[in-house]
Amino acid sequence: MEGLVHEIEIRRAKRALSERKIPDEVLKRIMTAATYAPSCFNNQPWRFVVVNEKSKLEALHDSLAGGNYWMKKAPAIIVLATKPDLDARLSDRREYALLGCGLAAENLMLQAFKEGVVGHAIAGFDPLVVKAKLGIPEDYIVITLIALGYPGDETHLSEKHLALEHSPRQRKPESEVICWNAWSFPGKQVTGSS
Repeated sequence: MEGLVHEIEIRRAKRALSERKIPDEVLKRIMTAATYAPSCFNNQPWRFVVVNEKSKLEALHDSLAGGNYWMKKAPAIIVLATKPDLDARLSDRREYALLGCGLAAENLMLQAFKEGVVGHAIAGFDPLVVKAKLGIPEDYIVITLIALGYPGDETHLSEKHLALEHSPRQRKPESEVICWNAWSFPGKQVTGSS
């Protein structure tokens, strides 16, 4: 594959992380890349908290679901938060802040990959604990935590996670997620006018 598609294809959300500190200049480049994401009317609805102090990292560990034990080795965790009124609120429940934050997270993880750093976003955490530990206002949505770390030793991983580290990349067939010119996925169809 040519171009950026190659990097996107080989980037993986690994769990075997080194506890080696990520230099500040590398973290700054990763975070700058995140802020260059496109957003509706350039609203930039993302709010990031970069956590790389040991005591703050340990405080965040209290929020992790059991299956995310591996994240405790990450020398940096990025907290991504927003609130709907930081961006356009449109018809049919479209909270555009969420799209903008997703784009920023992808930029962040691609730049991390370019720097030789693993970026792994998770959903398995208690956002109320994260808010309390970091002083994030109640009206914000903590969308994800992103572990950042250099590739590390796999010996602490569970059998399941060790298998995932070495499994081939699996994607749904494009025919299941892409259709052309009209909705043609299985299920209830809405007849539209042409």
